Amino acid sequence: MSNASVQQLTFDLGHRTAQGRDDFLIAPSNEDAVAWIDRWPDWPAPALVLHGPAACGKSHLAAVWADQTDAAAIAPSDLAQIPADELFARGAHLVIDGVDPWIGDRASETTLFHLYNMAREQGHTLLLTFRVPPSRLDFAVADLASRLRAAPAVAIHAPDETLLGAVLVKMFADRQLQVGQDVMTYLLPRMERSFAAARDLVTRADALALAQKRAISVPLVRDVLTQMQGEF
Repeated sequence: MSNASVQQLTFDLGHRTAQGRDDFLIAPSNEDAVAWIDRWPDWPAPALVLHGPAACGKSHLAAVWADQTDAAAIAPSDLAQIPADELFARGAHLVIDGVDPWIGDRASETTLFHLYNMAREQGHTLLLTFRVPPSRLDFAVADLASRLRAAPAVAIHAPDETLLGAVLVKMFADRQLQVGQDVMTYLLPRMERSFAAARDLVTRADALALAQKRAISVPLVRDVLTQMQGEF
């Protein structure tokens, strides 16, 4: 069977990302966010806003908090479709991961506004994650804007090389892939320094290794980097 035929027969079998507290890698870029999570329930407002770029660890840290507090996860799209009282009844504490796309949608903002108020009245808490802080977004509901802009907001910043290397190793390990130090030494100075790029690179390397039945090696990741750079 040719390599082309082999590539056509590969399937994305998925993988399970480790989301436990022990799997979260703490570094200077995210230690403030971790401190806020550890500070719960001593938050000065009913909501905490956690913001940062794609794949920076927001969802992972939100999952850690949800496990710590037994919080219920609300899909952001539910804000536009389900009444606030029904969402509020799902748990004493709620986490909504990825709110940004729904800011500007009046129905969604109205539901979130009611959730905020109900949480404040009943001593519950919300953890909300965004790509950017609420201060940079245009709201349709002014009262929600004022509440979220006044709520504590903490950023997860771009990773330094040490953290990025650890994240890469974890992402490969989540896919049951082992990488040598030679691969890491090659990759780190050559790749874009972002969590999103790391996730993209690992996904592509996994697919290429599977399709061509190759190990994760320097030549393989060189092919991946060349492929990624060719798209810009």
